[in-house]
Amino acid sequence: MKSEQVLADLKRRFPNEPEYHQAVQEVLESIEEVYNQHPEFEKANLIERLCIPDRIFSFRVTWVDDKGNTHTNMGYRIQHCNAIGPYKGGLRLHASVNLSILKFLAFEQTFKNSLTTLPMGGGKGGSDFNPKGKSSAEVMRFCQAFMTELWRHIGPDTDVPAGDIGVGGREVGYFFGMYRKLAHEFTGTFTGKGLTFGGSLIRPEATGYGNVYFLLEMLKTKNIDIKGKKCLVSGSGNVAQYTCEKLIELGAIPVSMSDSSGYIYDPEGITTEKLEYVKELKELYRGRIKEYADTYGCKYVPNARPWGEKGDIALPSATQNEISGEDAEKLVSNGIFAVSEGANMPSTPEAIEMFQKAKILYAPGKAANAGGVSVSGLEMTQNSERLGWSSEQVDEKLKWIMKNIHENCVKYGTEKDGYVNYVKGANIAGFMKVAKAVMAQGIV
Repeated sequence: MKSEQVLADLKRRFPNEPEYHQAVQEVLESIEEVYNQHPEFEKANLIERLCIPDRIFSFRVTWVDDKGNTHTNMGYRIQHCNAIGPYKGGLRLHASVNLSILKFLAFEQTFKNSLTTLPMGGGKGGSDFNPKGKSSAEVMRFCQAFMTELWRHIGPDTDVPAGDIGVGGREVGYFFGMYRKLAHEFTGTFTGKGLTFGGSLIRPEATGYGNVYFLLEMLKTKNIDIKGKKCLVSGSGNVAQYTCEKLIELGAIPVSMSDSSGYIYDPEGITTEKLEYVKELKELYRGRIKEYADTYGCKYVPNARPWGEKGDIALPSATQNEISGEDAEKLVSNGIFAVSEGANMPSTPEAIEMFQKAKILYAPGKAANAGGVSVSGLEMTQNSERLGWSSEQVDEKLKWIMKNIHENCVKYGTEKDGYVNYVKGANIAGFMKVAKAVMAQGIV
């Protein structure tokens, strides 16, 4: 395999999908050497089979707002690969959603799920519907309209969706309720459900907690204590909130949060009390992060991200490509020694190159933010057994999974000079498991 040739062919066949091309390129460059050590992979054209989704569903979603006006959005579900388990991945509701973004997310999800050690394939879906500014009744009507098409393509042993950007507990509840009505069954077809109808403890916290657990494993390799370290966190949704919560619990000092309007920088640190304010602001009032600055009298910068501020550790927890090469240069020059990604592909290729050139600890999202889907997998297990586990049980399993992912990254990513290339390690570890499963099942 020559990664340039494979990528050029994908660009020719699927033009105008930059996020998808970016995700594929990163993986191909990491695995090329290992892939070429297996001529049987090339004979079976394995790489093309793993780059192109099994199937893509796209459909119109028509819903009615509170004033009686009719609106139309696009709905999608990408079923990328189910060689090691049912398709598994979230639904994203955001104005930016398109096929390129969902294909990149489903591709990444396949290898991320492989890393978790759990039997889950990769998928992703969503819509260009934006829930911001919509009433709960409008969101419910949209979710129900979306599910009238999607329900026939999913199931507990087929494809198990979950939440993502724009899809929290409220939306998952509406999706699941409509699925249950249409499918005439109560099964673990969704994860991220409410605790009263099959959800798992620790699931809301899992992505943020898991990212911090992975960060701790990285810091151990350098004998660094997280206590007292200033942490730049982006985002203010679920992932960012629980990242901050775990950082505070461990004695670290989160100093920033953001949303699509700008970021706040609180040099005194975001405390438990301040974080509770953010949770209420975002979850109850759907407010903007600027209100934090107004309330606590700290710095607010509109239309920007916090990567120019000083800190020790960066935890991007918002969205893809939020750290540019220029941002990465600022982070390194300001003394950041570790970056652990809570979002999916938040660093551009230029940023990743900068981090690795500076030899700082850098964990890609497919490894560091795998905690969310890991606990989703544990939720699937609990649903299958018709049992619920305690918070302590789930948290211990989450810690074990993140430690296991870190060990695999070190195993496959340690370079001759001792530097751990976590991107390479995660890509190879995730790829090899899926590749071996596909090969064992023949040409299908």
